Amino acid sequence: MKIVRYRSGDVIHYGIESEGVIERLAGDPFQSIERTGQADDLSSVHLLCPIERPRIFGVAYNYRQHTDETGKEQPTLPVLFMKPSTAACGNGDAIEYPSDGEIVHYEAELVAIVGKGGRHISPENALQHVLGYTCGNDISDRIIQRQESKFGCLLAGKGYDTFAPIGPAIITDIDPTNLDVILRQNGTVRQSGNTRDLVYPVADIVAYLSRFMTLLPGDVIMTGTPAGVGPIVPGDDLEVEIPGIGVLKNHVVPARH
Repeated sequence: MKIVRYRSGDVIHYGIESEGVIERLAGDPFQSIERTGQADDLSSVHLLCPIERPRIFGVAYNYRQHTDETGKEQPTLPVLFMKPSTAACGNGDAIEYPSDGEIVHYEAELVAIVGKGGRHISPENALQHVLGYTCGNDISDRIIQRQESKFGCLLAGKGYDTFAPIGPAIITDIDPTNLDVILRQNGTVRQSGNTRDLVYPVADIVAYLSRFMTLLPGDVIMTGTPAGVGPIVPGDDLEVEIPGIGVLKNHVVPARH
């Protein structure tokens, strides 16, 4: 099932998209999948970030080759951080390059969307708490990130508005353990990995997070990026593709302020 969040006229809906037609849902998919019997043409609507103002969890150093390219030691537990909800944006939205930015990187990622909240979730049951999966790009200002990391924190460098593009759709019936994760910058492949190489797979991340906090429906988990991260500049076109899920497209523009 391919779930999208979209604007039709002045109204925002969730729906199930198939072959260019979106069947409207009565509410959000975290309560129930209830079709209204109404439909919209995909070509006549604007797709939005699949989640409105989500809590965003990230996992750093979750592919060994990426950790190696950073010169860090391999982690012995999931290295977690959070992005503010205002960082989230959707397919086709602009990524705003900070006016004082010097080194800003792309990071293609598989994103898991929590469907059923909970606490103390076992790894064996963890995927039952996931509604589905989408594409994500963990944009990161490396100068700020490195300054923060010296003091053991990680927030501002990853937390700018628009620094968490997510989309275009949530796919519910896909195996997260063997998915290609590809990033293209202006049509050139820069990252090409597979989720079978995750140090901590989705089930382990969900279970680990739930040890410390209650997960909520609509929580977003960015699961880490493969090797090949690199700089972006205004004017770049970025595409994150996960076959079976779709392609997340964003253009980089100078920040407005």
